[in-house]
Amino acid sequence: MNRIYEIDEGRPAWKLRPLQLVLTLAALLLAAAVAFMLAVSGPVAAAVGNAIGLGAVAQTVWALAKWPVILVLVALVVAILYYATPNVQQPKFRWLSIGSAIAILVWVTASVGFGFYVSNFSNYNKTYGSLAGVIVFLLWLWLTNLALLFGAELDAELERGRQLQAGIPAESELQLPPKDTRVVDKNQKADEEDIQRGRQLRHTKGQRE
Repeated sequence: MNRIYEIDEGRPAWKLRPLQLVLTLAALLLAAAVAFMLAVSGPVAAAVGNAIGLGAVAQTVWALAKWPVILVLVALVVAILYYATPNVQQPKFRWLSIGSAIAILVWVTASVGFGFYVSNFSNYNKTYGSLAGVIVFLLWLWLTNLALLFGAELDAELERGRQLQAGIPAESELQLPPKDTRVVDKNQKADEEDIQRGRQLRHTKGQRE
C-alpha cells in the first residue's frame, strides 16, 4: 500500500505492529461473520423462525436480508484496510470509494469464477491430496490480494487526478501528508552519518598518501 501511494513507511514498530494486529483481528472477525452468514442456510433460519413463532417468514427475510448485510461487512473491511494500512493521511474516511467498489466487484467475480473452475475443471485432489484445500485457499487469498491492490491503485490514481486538476504538483508523487515520519527520519539520519564517515575516511586516506 505504501508503494502504491509512493511513500516510505515512517511509523515505528511499536506503533505499526499493534495496528497490524488490530487490523488482522478485525478483518478475521468480519470475515468470520460473513462466512457464518453464508453458512447459515434456509433450514437453520426456518428452525430459528419456528422457535420464535415466525415460521417461513424468517427464512424469507433471512434469504433477502443477508446479502446486503454481507455486502456492508465486506465494504467495511475494505474501507478500513484502505484507510489504515498506508502511511498517508487520507483526505477523509470513505465507506465506499470507486476503487473499493471495483475491488469488491472484481473479488466477487474472481471468487465465483475460481469456485466454478475448482468445482468443474481442476484436479487439485489428485495432485495435492490432503493439501488440496490449503492450495485452493491460498490461491483464493492471492486473487483477493490482487483485487484489493487493484482497487487501491485505482483510488490512488484518482486522487492524483484530483490533485492535478486542483493545480497541485502530483505528477511524480502524490501530495498526501504522511501519518508518521520517525522511521524515515531515523534512516535518513543514519545514511547521512554513514556518508559523513565515508567522506572522512576518504579525506584521511588522501592526506596520508
